[in-house]
Amino acid sequence: MKICAATGNPGKLAELRRILEAQGHTVLSQKELGLDLEPEETGETFAENARIKAEAFCRASGLPTVADDSGLCVEALGGAPGVYSARYCGRHGDDEANNDRLLAEMERVPAENRGAKFGSAVCLMLPGGRALTCLGECPGRVAFERLSGDYGFGYDPLFIPDECGTPEGKRPKAEGRSYAQLTPDEKDAISHRGQALRRLEEQLPAFLEKETK
Repeated sequence: MKICAATGNPGKLAELRRILEAQGHTVLSQKELGLDLEPEETGETFAENARIKAEAFCRASGLPTVADDSGLCVEALGGAPGVYSARYCGRHGDDEANNDRLLAEMERVPAENRGAKFGSAVCLMLPGGRALTCLGECPGRVAFERLSGDYGFGYDPLFIPDECGTPEGKRPKAEGRSYAQLTPDEKDAISHRGQALRRLEEQLPAFLEKETK
């Protein structure tokens, strides 16, 4: 299937493309399709925002469209930044400033209270208006400092997942590595977005079959 990826975030596009193309799909970015849209994300949940973006780009491209909305939910902050993850600092897409604010707000929080999870909603919208939304989440904790590596984006340097692994099997998360320090295969195997996209792939045949009836 030829799919429009409704994101201008290079890191997120790379993950969507890596996972979806491994499943046999062709992924086209909004830049490759000549689209310059920024739909207003007015939803109160990841699922609502993913659908808003998928619908806007599907209408503009005429192609089946996948949109993801995701973020970090921190227990000590009452679930924040949540749907405001990308603009937590007051500006959209400033990863460094978002990380700085999170570190400042978590400065006095002890290790035992730094639980968090990444959540993702992936919405596939078809030109006819039907949509399929799948969810995924990955539990972990917030680090005391950036644990930067060769991979990742956003809050990845500050998020330590509870486990890591490869598609062949998970193993205990003993090394204390952040999302940004995991290899792409390790991250895709456990990440919130990887889980949501695998569920989408599992449900897609039945979903598309209804489209032909």
